[in-house]
Amino acid sequence: MTDVADTPLPSQLWKQLSAERRLAAAEAFWRDAHAVAEQGELLGTIAQRIKFRIKSVVAMPVEKKARQVVALPTVSEAVAARLLVVYHVAHQRPMMGRFLDALEIPHEDGMIADEELAAPPPQERLAAAAKTLASAFPAEDVSLYLSTLIWQDPETWGGLAGLPQVNTQT
Repeated sequence: MTDVADTPLPSQLWKQLSAERRLAAAEAFWRDAHAVAEQGELLGTIAQRIKFRIKSVVAMPVEKKARQVVALPTVSEAVAARLLVVYHVAHQRPMMGRFLDALEIPHEDGMIADEELAAPPPQERLAAAAKTLASAFPAEDVSLYLSTLIWQDPETWGGLAGLPQVNTQT
């Protein structure tokens, strides 16, 4: 099995996304009530970059703030990770649900019903679930999703590292 460290970092995954996907993720990010800390980080970065006061950046419409995020040359790992998570929650729920169905994990519209799983799914089941996704969704979507899971919770999803479905270009 490949080490989790071989999976691209969230910031690397973010850079590999098309501008269209980054924009969709950034718009979802600014609408996410759970991204307050990461939003605060980006407000300061954007304000500094465009030489605006933070108060002015806060007042910008979501679409304009999203375009500013896409224009940033880099984002921190925490911000990139949050951008990837909100992208999936906003735009990839069918894939998330299919993955959890394949693992027989109870969920509500792609979101795990219990706070924590009793134990990480076995390697064989993870491999079978990844294969199920690969047969139903574009390879780059599957790779991005599985890589995001690995970085979001390596203890639970680390068994995905090294699977061929993770190692495709996004």
